[in-house]
Amino acid sequence: MNSDLKRAIILENYQNPHNKGLIHDSSYISINTNSKSCIDEINLELKIEDDTIKDIKFDGEACAICTSSTSIMTESLIGKKLSEAKEIIKNFENMIDEKDYNEEILGEAVVYSDISKQPNRKNCALLTWRGVEDVIDEKSNK
Repeated sequence: MNSDLKRAIILENYQNPHNKGLIHDSSYISINTNSKSCIDEINLELKIEDDTIKDIKFDGEACAICTSSTSIMTESLIGKKLSEAKEIIKNFENMIDEKDYNEEILGEAVVYSDISKQPNRKNCALLTWRGVEDVIDEKSNK
């Protein structure tokens, strides 16, 4: 994917994020993700039923990378079994950390494949993905 297309996808997901807006439903798991190094603070709501992520909502204040990454993450993970979501998240983390990853399962999330060139932005891209990973790990350990 060329850099102009990557930039366009990131900008579109920043300006018109998918699944933005919390619904405050008790059937959702609520978590707060925040960065220790910048302004990024995103609240997530996840609905998990039958070992499947049925819905993800988010809201908060964050930079373009964090907001767009969260938007793309929600689209990537909704409808996935927890094991599938975990695999997608692991591949996303590997991509950001410049390790081996399966590009095919990441979909639009591959737009962040060059984020390692800006090390200070890696946490912005990973913040909410790690939050969802924590929820999956907690659900898996029950």
